Amino acid sequence: MSRPARRLLTAATVVAVLVLTGACSHVPGIYTIESGSDAQAAAGRGTFDPAVYVDQVWDSKVLPAVQDQAVDANTLLAAIDADPDAAGEQYGHRAGVGGAFSYLIKGSGTVTAVDADSPSRPLTVRLEGTTDDVSIGTGQVIAGTALRDAVGFIGFSDFANQLDYADVATRLNDRVRTDVLARLPDDPADLEGAEVSFSGAFSSLVPGTVMIVPVSLEVGA
Repeated sequence: MSRPARRLLTAATVVAVLVLTGACSHVPGIYTIESGSDAQAAAGRGTFDPAVYVDQVWDSKVLPAVQDQAVDANTLLAAIDADPDAAGEQYGHRAGVGGAFSYLIKGSGTVTAVDADSPSRPLTVRLEGTTDDVSIGTGQVIAGTALRDAVGFIGFSDFANQLDYADVATRLNDRVRTDVLARLPDDPADLEGAEVSFSGAFSSLVPGTVMIVPVSLEVGA
């Protein structure tokens, strides 16, 4: 099976897996152990507010992490195809032992299709200079914890409980909606044929599938 065919599972399948995995984020005992965080400092001042936490780290940590660590899509996807475990160790992060790797990715290409009927409204993007495709979610439904897990500095032990940890992932996705997706055309059909450059995160929950949560998405001609 060709590489594009392996990556283009249905949007419904991807969303279903992400929702189920998001539910698993409430299960304790499966997370990476880290020490020290802005979250702990916030918790010491009173009730933890995930929106405040994300506001504090978005510009200072999240955006720099994506800018500095995102791997070129062609390089990353070739590495995953060659050896998923080695690629994960080299380029990815994961929330706990045995969990799926999450990656920061960047690239450019042409929008060849828009699934306007899906709640996640994925764009199919043919990567520049290749026959490989990725999907970029542009709808209001952003399921999963890819961005939280991929940046590498947000760990479960930084928070008082698993609900706060899960809420941070939700608030990061909210920030994607307001800062990235709100700038896109209202009519998704306007994006077909457009050249785009992007950066963002995805989790390797479904082998061969890349559904990117965009942190930047610039639309050209």
